[in-house]
Parts: sequence; structure tokens; C-alpha cells
Amino acid sequence: MTTGRFQDKVVFVTGSGRGFGAVLAHAFANEGANLIVHYNSSAAGADETARTVRELGRRALVVQADIAKLADVQRITELAYAEFGRVDVLVNNVGDMAINQKSWRELDEKVIDHTLAVDIKGTMFMTHEVGSRMMDGTGGAIVNIGSQVVIAGSPRAPQYAAAKYGVIGITKSYARALAPKVRVNTLGAAFMETEALKNRDDWKNGRREEVLRQTPLGRIAMPEDMVGPVLFLAGEESRHMTGQFMLCNGGLAMVGA
Repeated sequence: MTTGRFQDKVVFVTGSGRGFGAVLAHAFANEGANLIVHYNSSAAGADETARTVRELGRRALVVQADIAKLADVQRITELAYAEFGRVDVLVNNVGDMAINQKSWRELDEKVIDHTLAVDIKGTMFMTHEVGSRMMDGTGGAIVNIGSQVVIAGSPRAPQYAAAKYGVIGITKSYARALAPKVRVNTLGAAFMETEALKNRDDWKNGRREEVLRQTPLGRIAMPEDMVGPVLFLAGEESRHMTGQFMLCNGGLAMVGA
């Protein structure tokens, strides 16, 4: 029988009721993993993700939480460990891009607070709660979904760039705190043509064409294009990497060594 790279591993993917998170959950299941499928508001999507995981012969636990609330994160971590006894991989996929904001001029304190809460507090709470149990157990890998926005900046929504910089700080700090049993890395993802991005006002009014012109590989990534790098950071191939920020952006931004 063919076994996958994550055969019988337990993988926790936040925000896996839709978009990139759902694609990741299916990819891990296809590689033999059992899944904890998290959602906040996409209940139907989470159930659909779990169904596709089970169709591949794997187990799936669906959990609901607002990850910006520590009590919620503690509750779903307890549920995960009660069901599976361990978590081998955590993918912190949830992030808020202030999707409806059109310009930096739209200064809205509530929008800023929400972006920072979800991206920074949520990532930190999940990393802390799951990572500390990983360290006390058999170890594991944590992959944070970051963004190349930390290189380019965001004139549309500066708080998004600030939040993703915060994720890098969390990554480096917990890479040291949880070493050597737990590795923590961040994927610097490019624009991915999810439904959320395609519905963004600037994307429909010239931004897509501008990004295409500046991307050497000449295409906008689909969520499936980011799966390989995430599996790499989560798996044995990257066993000597921790505290790192790895770009995958079609060459849109390039940084020096």
C-alpha cells in the first residue's frame, strides 16, 4: 500500500472551511494525514472539507473558534488533543486582509483592531497553545502563512503589512522557545486568486494587471501553487529549518541574502 508523506500524522489547519485552508486540508489528507478542520463562520464549508478528508479514508474533527480569543483557542486545542492525543503539524492559515478597504486613507480603528487581533493574537495564541503541547509531547512543526507584503508594504491597508510583520516576530520567537522539538517557519505567500482576492475592489480595477506586469513568472498564483511549499515546511524535507521566512511569489519581490 502506498503511504503519503504525512501518513497517520495529525494536522491542524486553521481557517480550513474555505479558500486556501480547505485546499491545504485536502492536500494533507491526500498525503495520509488526519485533520482538525477549524472554522469561525464557515460551518458549511468546514463540513464539506471534513467530508472530502473522510472520503480519502482519513479522520476529520471539525472545530469552531474565534482564534483572536484565548479561551476559544484553549477550548479547540483541548478538543484536538482529546480526539487524537497529539498534533504533529499546525498550519496557522487564518489571516485578515481588511478585504473591503480600498485605500490607506480609510482609517478605521475597528478594522485595524480586527486585523491585528486575528493575524497577531490569533497566530500567537494558536502557536502558544498547540506548540507548548507539541514540545511537551513528541514534537512537531508549525507553519505560519505570511505574506510578501512585509517586503513590498501595503499602501492599501498598512495594518495588514504590520500584522504580517508581527507574524514573523512570533515565528522567530517561538522557533527559539520551542526548540529543538518544534520547528516554526513562515511562508511568504504571493497573491493567491481566491474568491476573496478576486472580489477586492482594487483587484478588479487594475491591481491584477499591475501585479502581473511585475511578476517574472507571468502568472498569478492559485492556492494549489502554494501547497507544495507548505508541505515542505511541515515535513521532513525541511527538518533543519526553523525561524525562517520563505518566499513563494513568482519573483514579484526578491530579497538579498
